[in-house]
Amino acid sequence: MALQKASLPRLIKAGVKIAFGTDAGAGPDHGSQATEFKYLVDYGMKPAQALRSATALAAELLGWQGRIGTIEKGKYAEVIAVAGNPLDDITEVERVKFVMKGGEVVRNDLK
Repeated sequence: MALQKASLPRLIKAGVKIAFGTDAGAGPDHGSQATEFKYLVDYGMKPAQALRSATALAAELLGWQGRIGTIEKGKYAEVIAVAGNPLDDITEVERVKFVMKGGEVVRNDLK
């Protein structure tokens, strides 16, 4: 953790593309991957950079930017909504209120 905290600001300043990543599905913390956003912000990313690292930038680094990563006609998307503004408080992404997957609403706590 100390190495990540020291390295991330230098990597950001150097323009290194950093994709959000976890070993989702592995270990006891399955389902808590959104906490990674807080670390990215605490260690030097702006909230918008952290969100982009998990969406458009991750898709670009995978070479899938034509299929995923942004909300555009013809792209596959899983959409979430939160009650607050994650640009003001990145931990809002840990409190998901709405999920749409494959064009179907699978959770809606915003009613």
